[in-house]
Formats: sequence, C-alpha cells, structure tokens
Amino acid sequence: MKSLVLERKDELSLRDFPAIDRVEETLGPRDVRIRLHTVGICGSDVHYYTHGRIGPFVVNEPMILGHEASGTVIETGAEVTTLTVGDRVCMEPGIPDPNSRATRLGMYNIDPAVRFWATPPVHGILRPTCVHPEGFTFKLPDTVSFAEAAMVEPLAVGVHAATKARVKPGDIGVVLGAGPIGLVTALSALAAGCARVYVSDLSEKKLEIAESLSPAITGVAVPGGDLVARVKAETGGWGADVVFEATGSPAAAAQVFEPLAPGGCVVMIGGQPDPIRYDAGAAMVREARVENIFRYAHVFPRCVAMLASGAIDVKPLITRTFAFDDSVRAFEIAASAPPADVKMQIELPQ
Repeated sequence: MKSLVLERKDELSLRDFPAIDRVEETLGPRDVRIRLHTVGICGSDVHYYTHGRIGPFVVNEPMILGHEASGTVIETGAEVTTLTVGDRVCMEPGIPDPNSRATRLGMYNIDPAVRFWATPPVHGILRPTCVHPEGFTFKLPDTVSFAEAAMVEPLAVGVHAATKARVKPGDIGVVLGAGPIGLVTALSALAAGCARVYVSDLSEKKLEIAESLSPAITGVAVPGGDLVARVKAETGGWGADVVFEATGSPAAAAQVFEPLAPGGCVVMIGGQPDPIRYDAGAAMVREARVENIFRYAHVFPRCVAMLASGAIDVKPLITRTFAFDDSVRAFEIAASAPPADVKMQIELPQ
C-alpha cells in the first residue's frame, strides 16, 4: 500500500507500507472500507514533519501522515446499516474508547484513550484505503464535493469553538490569526450569529483572503492596525463579545482580553507549543468567561449540513491541490508557509 510516510523529522517518502495491511486494515462488523479521494494538509502534519513531535506526541518510528479526508465506501461490515458501497463520505479522525468515562459523558474528544489519525503511534490516511467505524463516517450530499468534504475536519474546530463561545445573534467577534483554523472560525462565528468578525494577522495577503470570504469580516493588520482601538471605536467603546485565539502564539494569547467587552468570552483554540500567561486581573474585571477547546465533538453532521445548504462556503480556502505522487513536494511547499495559501490538499488516484 503506497503511502506518504514521515520516516523521521525532515524526511518524507512515498513508499509501500505493508504494516498497515496487517495492523489497521481488518474490517470489523461495524466498519467500512473507504477508498480515499482527497486529503488536506494540516498544520499538525507539517509540524510533525518539521519538528518530529507535538508536545508529548513524538514520532519515534515511521508514520503515515494525514487526517483531513474524504472518500468513497468500497466495502461494508456485516452489521453496517447506514452506509452502502458507493457512498461518498467524510470521516471524523478521532476514535474514542466507547466505554471510557469521557465518552459516556459525551466528551469523547478528550478521552485519554482516543486514537487519532496521524498522531503517534496512530497512522494517518495519506494512503489508498482505510478502515473506519460506521459511527464516525458521514455520508455526503450530492452538493458537497470531495474537496469541501475534506475541509469538514478543520471546519469542525471552528464550529466547536463557536458552540463553546455560545455566540448570540448580533454578537461582535474577534479572531486572532488568519490561518486555516482562524478563517473557518470566523466563518463559523458568522454562521452562529455574529454580526461582524474582526480578523487579525501578520500577513496582509491572508487578511485579503479573510475579507473576501464575507462583507461581515474586517481584516486588521498586526502590527500597525491597532486591533483594540479599531474594535473599541466601532463598538462605542464597549469591545467584542467573543475573542477567539487561533494563533498559538504566546504573545498573542497574552493579549486576548484587551479587545474583549465586559462579560465577554475568550475561546482558546490555537495549539500552544510554549506555556502561555495571561492577565487574570484583566479577566476578572471583565468577569470574562474563558473556554478551551481540544479538537471537537458532535459537530461533523452539522458541518456537512452547513456546507450542503451554503450556510458556510469553504471553497475559497482551498488554494492549491496536488496529485498524490507530488505529496512530498506538497509538504515541502506547505512547510515554507506561502502567504497566499490557506489550505493545500492532495488528491489520490481513483
């Protein structure tokens, strides 16, 4: 099975990976076998490539990358009832222990035993086929393309963040960071009811992309744009109802309360490679609510429905597509962080 394998830090190869056939390709009674069509390149994939680890998750042996995916069902287990051969699907990549306390409480995304694609030691899906549980595989409406479906995974982060923020119709939002997660969060905040969302970033090009997504998105350059002054001036000095931190930067995270209105909410999204510190006093005087999210839970069907209805359009975020045979080059480009690119995807041969 030819796969994109991270051999070790800074070394990728396209090669046969027979261990997948032995370990992860056995079809259970409630599983489906999927032929992969489109796989997105996530920042975590790139981070494993360039650093060899993310926090406690270390690449100690060769690992297949990729977890944002869509494809077609080619085989079903004996007890599968909701999917049939030929169905176009997207897949939620984290599989929890169904008997864990976290799962039974509905918080399956923070189950310590969750097996998440392309998180050591679990392999990802930049390979021809995979086996996945029926319950975490979602049929696509005809109006949702494979490319859009491969965006459901990052979109789920934004939808989960907006859900945790408890956005209300007419709220003013701020998103720190105009990367893929920041932009899907901005779209999710608008879909949840925000009247306007301010997006800040270092890249003027990414801010142009952000503003092109909706007339209700305002880009603010950092430095120079004075985000806090802009938000305060345009809210009568009150501030934003919700601030989403999507940069992963300790410097940005330390300032999350500055544009926030009294009684507002901060949602911490961006992965933090280094410890962050923020002003607890600034949170207290605002009586701010702080939410932290880890991936997502219970939102994949809603994401598919919003793509199908047109409530959210992710197509402008897909800026470059590569053939599977060009996967190594695709990751080399992604690692260089081109400012004009948001989401790069890889299409597998059919």
